Amino acid sequence: MRIRTFAEGDGEAVVALWKSAGLTRPWNDPWADVRCKRTVQPEMFFVAEDGSGGVVSTAMAGYDGHRGWIHYLAVADEQRGTGLGRALVERAEAALAALGCPKVQLQVRPDNTGVVDFYERLGYAPYEVVDLGKRLIPDG
Repeated sequence: MRIRTFAEGDGEAVVALWKSAGLTRPWNDPWADVRCKRTVQPEMFFVAEDGSGGVVSTAMAGYDGHRGWIHYLAVADEQRGTGLGRALVERAEAALAALGCPKVQLQVRPDNTGVVDFYERLGYAPYEVVDLGKRLIPDG
């Protein structure tokens, strides 16, 4: 496996992986997320490829000066349990730490219960918060 930054031409494979991993939602355009990340800290948009060059995992990281975030961690079904997810999280954490980021957070949808154990094994702990959001630019 090789972990690298997102490159031109990865979009189709990345969006297909996100869809198969259940990360997309009908109201959220994953292509808009790809385009946006390519303009803001694109060096923190990671993909892992298998021996044939196919994209089998992704992670987006970002740092706002206060804390870091990890989004869109996805691992292809056939690669789960191989340590690839851990490797991508560690790559994202290292990139954030290199920027002086003191803390990293992520969000897990309530219906994605299987991944909570994975993150807890990596040292993440749940926080009791109310997550609020407001769209400033319409999706799409």
